[in-house]
Amino acid sequence: MSKNSANENLILPGSTIGIFGSGQLGKMTAIAAQRMGYHVHVFSPAHDSPAGRVANLEIQGDYTDLDAVEKFAKQVDVVTLEFENVPLAALEVAARHTRVNPGASTLSKTQNRGLEKQLLTDLAIPTCKYCVVRSLEELKAASADLIPGILKTTTDGYDGKGQFVIRSESDIEEAWSSLQTEEAILEELIDFQFEFSVIGARNADGLFVAYPAVRNEHSNQILDVSFSPSGLDSETNAAANRIVDQVMNALETIGVLCVEFFYANGKILVNEMAPRPHNSGHLTIEAHVTSQFEQQVRAVCGLPLGSTAQNSPAAMANLLGNVWEGAEPNWAGALAISEIKLHLYGKGVPAVNRKMGHLTTLAGSVEEARERVVAARELLSSPAAAELRESHAAERA
Repeated sequence: MSKNSANENLILPGSTIGIFGSGQLGKMTAIAAQRMGYHVHVFSPAHDSPAGRVANLEIQGDYTDLDAVEKFAKQVDVVTLEFENVPLAALEVAARHTRVNPGASTLSKTQNRGLEKQLLTDLAIPTCKYCVVRSLEELKAASADLIPGILKTTTDGYDGKGQFVIRSESDIEEAWSSLQTEEAILEELIDFQFEFSVIGARNADGLFVAYPAVRNEHSNQILDVSFSPSGLDSETNAAANRIVDQVMNALETIGVLCVEFFYANGKILVNEMAPRPHNSGHLTIEAHVTSQFEQQVRAVCGLPLGSTAQNSPAAMANLLGNVWEGAEPNWAGALAISEIKLHLYGKGVPAVNRKMGHLTTLAGSVEEARERVVAARELLSSPAAAELRESHAAERA
């Protein structure tokens, strides 16, 4: 099992890393781990998953099947995760048999938006005004001070799911009924200039490093394009790094954690956080000395943390299922731009707003990188690309 040195936190290459979750984040973490000489087992509710296809072993099971979780944990030297909504009971069972990083101390707060906001309040970290509500009557009372606002489920929401923007009193009843939840959080709607994220990493010794801030653009509440450098001044970037360090220490997080910030009127406010590799950090694969996925492996295995230095300006564009539009995208057209890198996750049937992959590029400037990656994505579904797809389909028929 664990091949430890005198350092009890050290899990050396040749050991086995278990991953709860088997989507694209698990896949890219598994690839990084295997490159470093680790074996990877994934625990997945689905079969033939993106991470399962590259792992040494894929175990299909439900997180509520604690016997299956226990068996899985006994086979690995450390368990990490690719998403934060693994039931705490599963983490507790796994922790009886192996190391779990990040553990329940982190997940118990970050699984619930209300507890997460309360943590920020307790730490005196700036965030938006908010109120946790558990009934329509409580929502109406809170709305007096928080309209316009955004109502979110306290658990399980992501990529715009489980959210409703309340712009006036007439929206309140529809908002509450649409979420179909027993608890929600109403947050004031922030008029921000832009959003950015900072990804930090912390190991069991409490050592911390952070990546340079990444600027994010959204479409329909889903991350669309990310680029770095972010344009933040050094003082603001350092202040954001200190907040991430403070949060990770408070949560006792071992691994990678992303904090999303709003930049509004010269100030920064924390929006949300995710205790795992993050969509906005995908560009670290090409642009940084150490990718966020390798950093996750280093942190959870007790290895020295890698350099977060950035080698080049970079940009990333998400590829949602919308890009397919009933036909295969024009990959050759996009990849004719020789600096473009294609990452497809190996998911099944493309669906609207489902993250299927991403494009990245490096460039001499961040403006050039952003322009290039967006242009490459447009080539995937341009009219010319559509005609080419139809022509190929006719030839195959």
